[in-house]
Amino acid sequence: MTRPRVRTPGSIKDFSMQPLTNIAVTAARRAGGVILEYYRRGDTGEVTAKSGRNDFVTEADQRAENTIIDTISRAYPDHAFMAEESGESGESDTVWIIDPIDGTANFMAGIPHFCVSIACQINGVIEHAVVYDPVKDELFTADRGAGASLDGKRIRVTRTTRLRQALLATGFAYRKKQDIATHMPVFNRLLSSSADIRRAGSAALDLAYVAAGRLDGFWEMGLAPWDMAAGLLLVRGAGGIAGDIKDQDPLKTGNVIAANPKLYPQLIEKIERTPQGGS
Repeated sequence: MTRPRVRTPGSIKDFSMQPLTNIAVTAARRAGGVILEYYRRGDTGEVTAKSGRNDFVTEADQRAENTIIDTISRAYPDHAFMAEESGESGESDTVWIIDPIDGTANFMAGIPHFCVSIACQINGVIEHAVVYDPVKDELFTADRGAGASLDGKRIRVTRTTRLRQALLATGFAYRKKQDIATHMPVFNRLLSSSADIRRAGSAALDLAYVAAGRLDGFWEMGLAPWDMAAGLLLVRGAGGIAGDIKDQDPLKTGNVIAANPKLYPQLIEKIERTPQGGS
């Protein structure tokens, strides 16, 4: 498995971030600070069950989301929001798509693998993205047409060309237990065709890891826009492909496949051969 050197100090020039990305970074770091207050004392605050099975919102989620919206609104009061916990608000061609804690189940269990995900969509196109891991203090950013970075250093997807050598990641539709039966044929086919598969519990971080060359590919079905919006731009900015099995918009279908250009069609081919079909 061939992987690029991702974070060699001094070897790659830092990016100059766009103003909208800068405010997203500020918002993500502030939200990360809120989240760490809870995480470090082993507390999630009040936990509320949502409508779906195994789907919860914590006090930390809500406070972090409020922090993000407040930070962005102070700088751009006319912008609109699509946020996991508070839903849609405002009317504007510029919409911020927010997941305050992607990986809430990990956060609740004390597993240090979750992140803040913020994307800025303008006229229906994702233009700016930030994924921030507060525990590791890792900041992934992307601006459309200007590449993707990790802590200010350019990142690229892997050069792995054979699916047999690829380390993949996925997520199960655990909120809808009936969907597991349709997911397992895909999982089994790719497990037998790849080097290995991880299920870490945060789609946004999985996509960021594909962008950074830590994973070769990722797929998941039934996601919400806030789960993947920022990650899609990170992968594309890092030279990868992030799309839907039927060439539709992943933000509309909820289904995403991401990999480098060599592996992407191989993933598509394996997934299309299963009854699930990505629909």
